[in-house]
Amino acid sequence: MHRLLFLSACLSACALQLSAQSLYIPRDVARAYKKGTRSMDGKPGANYWQNTGHYDITVTAMPPDRTVHGTEQITYTNNSPDTLHALVWRLVLNIHKPGVARYGDAGKDYLTDGLHIDRYVENGVERTWQEPTAHATWQGMPLAAPLLPHASVQLSVDWHYEISLESGREGMLDSTTYYLAYFYPRVSVFDDYNGWDRLNFIDGQEFYNDFNDYSLQVKVPANYIVWATGTLQNPGDVLQPTYAQRLAQSMTSDDVSHIATLDEVVGGKVTTQNPVNTWKWTADHITDMTVALSNHYVWDGTSVKVDPSRRTSVQAAFNDKAADFHHAAAFGSHAIGWFSHHWPGVAFPFPKMTLVQGFADMEYPMMVNDGSSDNLGFAQLVADHEIAHSYFPFYMGINESRYAFMDEGWATTLELLIGRTETTLDSAETFYKNFRVRGWIGDPSQNEDLPIVTPSNNLSGVAYGNNSYGKPSLGYLAIKDYLGDDLFRKCLHGYMDRWNGKHPIPWDFFFSFNDVSGENLNWFWNNWYFSNGYIDLALRRVQAGASGSVLTIENVGGYDAPFDVIVHYSDGSTQTWHKTPAVWKTGEKTIHVTVPTTKKVQSVTLDGGIWMDATPADNTWKA
Repeated sequence: MHRLLFLSACLSACALQLSAQSLYIPRDVARAYKKGTRSMDGKPGANYWQNTGHYDITVTAMPPDRTVHGTEQITYTNNSPDTLHALVWRLVLNIHKPGVARYGDAGKDYLTDGLHIDRYVENGVERTWQEPTAHATWQGMPLAAPLLPHASVQLSVDWHYEISLESGREGMLDSTTYYLAYFYPRVSVFDDYNGWDRLNFIDGQEFYNDFNDYSLQVKVPANYIVWATGTLQNPGDVLQPTYAQRLAQSMTSDDVSHIATLDEVVGGKVTTQNPVNTWKWTADHITDMTVALSNHYVWDGTSVKVDPSRRTSVQAAFNDKAADFHHAAAFGSHAIGWFSHHWPGVAFPFPKMTLVQGFADMEYPMMVNDGSSDNLGFAQLVADHEIAHSYFPFYMGINESRYAFMDEGWATTLELLIGRTETTLDSAETFYKNFRVRGWIGDPSQNEDLPIVTPSNNLSGVAYGNNSYGKPSLGYLAIKDYLGDDLFRKCLHGYMDRWNGKHPIPWDFFFSFNDVSGENLNWFWNNWYFSNGYIDLALRRVQAGASGSVLTIENVGGYDAPFDVIVHYSDGSTQTWHKTPAVWKTGEKTIHVTVPTTKKVQSVTLDGGIWMDATPADNTWKA
């Protein structure tokens, strides 16, 4: 009996291994599974680890002076089984240096001389810092003594940089409004499948960071308000009592209130009247910190219940002339509540969200930097999309640099799902098709058909955009269509429960869905994420059969997409049947689908809806 049980267990393990191995797995990722840091059932492996740090940062910004000064003390802990002989530092703001590699051109207002390390101390001993030469946005630094497994090193860094006149993801929003992002030197990610993350930041792909604990102090002149990632620790020290009370009240109210109006801000009534105020923030187990500051932005606030015992504060900081931003706090509150209770249906994981008027349409932990729009519906959609990123990548620790489809694809999916409830189903799906799908499906160029799983750092232009946003979103929605909402939700929650606060990669997602669903979905993952496919179905013929009409459908493009069969009868009536990707599960490229027609058929049309067809002209048959 014991031998039979042992044999059964071995066979089950082998079956799981073979099932998982039917997906292409790169050699470096395969090593991680072999080492047991990741598991073929989609869970973190028994030997999973990730490194972390505690950052105590003080940054000083004194507008209109453009020079920002910073100092930080870091305790960096090596949780890996490897001995580290050097650290790799991320210096993102060196993207502003003239002559560095970047995707696009840079005007003179974007260029600065980058970030400069003024002092570097390791375990109490000052070291000589070498400015990066071969690569601008990261730098290796040998350690004076090896960092053993499960040991820590104490680091202290002083630096400065000049904020750019032109604002993109960060920079000057106006002469006295600054947005500080990626503003501090940080230790790069050292992980279990790739080692040190040494990818150059070239202002295209986004970011990959450790989960760290932060204490942040921001020193600014009187009458400057500061908004930042994390929880403000000293509102009574930096705000006049009336405004500290208004802030506190907004955190328990469903209504949007004005924490500080324009007259109050420019009238010097809001902040404590010290020559310099120090705003103190903390945030634990989070991937980054971001700061906005202004002496004339107005301040709105509200809050929303995300689970029975917890509320999230929602704030907005903006130029009073931006009409759409007067709705920003309400937009944020609605999005956070909807995401918490519907899709993904996971309580918003952070205590606060601040929507800042800028130019980037960009997400950061607990912050978004969005442009102003005359179109209120579009402004809400952008807010929805950027807030959705709170789950992917920030809650889930996604490597955006290599696997942008794991965060942008989900944000695009959530953008559509919430949009269907904010407008109408038809208008939301029309926008999605025009904005996210049409450019891809209508372009037959080779760049459009690269597999979604292709590392994002090797892509640019339309290949990057469509592989990150529309294509993976259609794939997520297609597997939702196949599994049904209940099982899809169970799988999504299983994946998020397993990997939040960690660093999942695509195979963790695929294998987790396989495991939680109880079904080998590799046929679907291979088809949508590893192939060169696109959506192109052709209705070749319709014949009368014993049980109705038999449709012969060819999958020309290869993607296993859902579709509706719409039958128009001679009497003017219409009937519709929906077909999920299950019809393609056997791998056949030509299938026969029977629909139970009962009257004389005039025409039959295949309609993919959001799964737009490359050649819709061959999707209709007429008697």
